[in-house]
Amino acid sequence: MTAQAKVIADPHDQVAAYEDKSKAYELAIDQIDSMLEGESHPIAKMATIVCILREHLPYYFWTGFYLVYDQELIVGPYQGTFGTLHISFGNGVCGTAAQERRTQVVEDVCKFPGHIVCDSRSASEIVVPVFNKKKELIAVFDVDSTAKGSFDAVDQKYLEKIFDMHFARATLD
Repeated sequence: MTAQAKVIADPHDQVAAYEDKSKAYELAIDQIDSMLEGESHPIAKMATIVCILREHLPYYFWTGFYLVYDQELIVGPYQGTFGTLHISFGNGVCGTAAQERRTQVVEDVCKFPGHIVCDSRSASEIVVPVFNKKKELIAVFDVDSTAKGSFDAVDQKYLEKIFDMHFARATLD
């Protein structure tokens, strides 16, 4: 007889399902490193990272990149419901992360001034700026969760580590 997987319907349970969030990130990083070994194309890297992180971290609802293009952010590789196509620097969580060039961890998106509502089910968000080796902003990585307070310093630490490792030598030419 095989063991049955626990079905998780409540997003709060999804966060709790990984009692050790760090372990989930470590497993994801191992897979990302393995899949991206020798890969230099930034879009291929982004698509792979989105897929692997969304599979390893069940509280990830919308997961993807917004690319810097022509002085704004445009939607890039992602998984989830429709995303906003264009975001100006300084607008919403993504635009704020791009303008300030620092990670934004938002416990409750309804309390974030100027939050852009792409999907009303999104409750919390983390956005991490992605830089190339010249320290130029090339993208932001955006993750939404349907549960408030899903993201914390652990998410920030591992996401910043992933992007530092895999985009330090990348450019979007």
